[in-house]
Amino acid sequence: MVNFKGTITMEKLRKLILERKAKIGIVGLGYVGLPLAAEFGKGGFQVTGFEVDAQKVRDIKAAQSYIPDVPTREVAALVKKGLLKATLDFSGLDRMDAVIICVPTPLRKSKDPDVSYIVSSVKETRKHLRRGQLIILESTTYPGTTRELVKPMLEAEGLKAGKDFFLAFSPERVDPGNKKYGVKNTPKVVGGHTAACTELAGLLYGAVIDTVLKVSSTEAAELVKLLENTFRAVNIAMINEMALMCNKLGLDVWEVIGAAASKPFGFMPFYPGPGIGGHCIPLDPHYLGWKMKTLNFEPRFIELAGAINSAMPDHVVARLGEILNTRGKALSKSKVLMIGMAYKPDISDPRESPARDVLILLEKTGAKADFYDPYVSETDVEGEVRRSRRDALKKIKSYDCVIIITPHSCIDYADIVKKARLVFDTRNATKGLKGKHLFRL
Repeated sequence: MVNFKGTITMEKLRKLILERKAKIGIVGLGYVGLPLAAEFGKGGFQVTGFEVDAQKVRDIKAAQSYIPDVPTREVAALVKKGLLKATLDFSGLDRMDAVIICVPTPLRKSKDPDVSYIVSSVKETRKHLRRGQLIILESTTYPGTTRELVKPMLEAEGLKAGKDFFLAFSPERVDPGNKKYGVKNTPKVVGGHTAACTELAGLLYGAVIDTVLKVSSTEAAELVKLLENTFRAVNIAMINEMALMCNKLGLDVWEVIGAAASKPFGFMPFYPGPGIGGHCIPLDPHYLGWKMKTLNFEPRFIELAGAINSAMPDHVVARLGEILNTRGKALSKSKVLMIGMAYKPDISDPRESPARDVLILLEKTGAKADFYDPYVSETDVEGEVRRSRRDALKKIKSYDCVIIITPHSCIDYADIVKKARLVFDTRNATKGLKGKHLFRL
């Protein structure tokens, strides 16, 4: 049922934003939502996070951060000033002037989009929708989601997007662990259902973000994010295949990339690895691929890139077996230490990490595999909780081989090379180091 209480006009909403008096609700306080909430809070806006995770709500109320990119001192200061709150009660959405949805969009096992989190969030928003509200979706999704899915759901009670309330899409561009670019200095792309929707969404983000780029539609904004991550996935796949070719040719792929990168134009270096992980690059291209298949278009680059990248853990394990054979050791009877479980350096997020795939494949060969990660204390591997071996670096000589999967900057790789029997570096973390027992991807 539409809530008419507190109805505001476009002019009133514009004034509230400009005066930083607009109340902002953020649905989902994860890796995207919390940094965004903190940025709006630092900009002087009152922000309320709406969550289904009771622990996150308790953490915010206790002025604690659970996201490394948002310091606890920052959260504490915002909570103390009353600029950041969190709740499990979604009824408070009717008091928000702007609602930004930042929920996960995973893939099903069939590689089809799972928009269930978006649907449930929009349902809650619809229950408390009122005239004049600005609704923005940030969750990465296929082109058409905002117009074809979100809009009809919100309009079901009789209000019309662009007339009675305002609707836009703005892709999240969070890069966990990036010390240079955060929410504030990463340009924000905005596409609205109407020109007025675009204007208001741009005005809101422009109040706290340095640069806002407006595009012509919600579909264009949705495709921007998919293009960004498909570009990365395809280029990573190409360089992974180059690594496989270099292995066949007996060449050092890292040397070849370094030399090619000396060209000041026409080349952008990408680097190989044991696979790709995280909540974006392994998933987002499949959203685009799924959408295009519904239009009878075969997304060949996307499918080829996915096949190459997903096969890298198998190559890594096969190569490790070859390396152990040079020492007369069978992989099936070896004890292996994996360095890293997070999907990228210096973060605590193991989602979609290739390290998990490598661990599973190693144990299927019969090898005994441990992992050490200073950021990831434990992770689920096929239903079993696996814990980081905190004392592993002190017992490094007890392992037949150390394989570097995630190159955290806090780890002393020179010491590992010095003490380990064999080292297989899949990330070039040992650049500049030498040794007949040191092998690279």
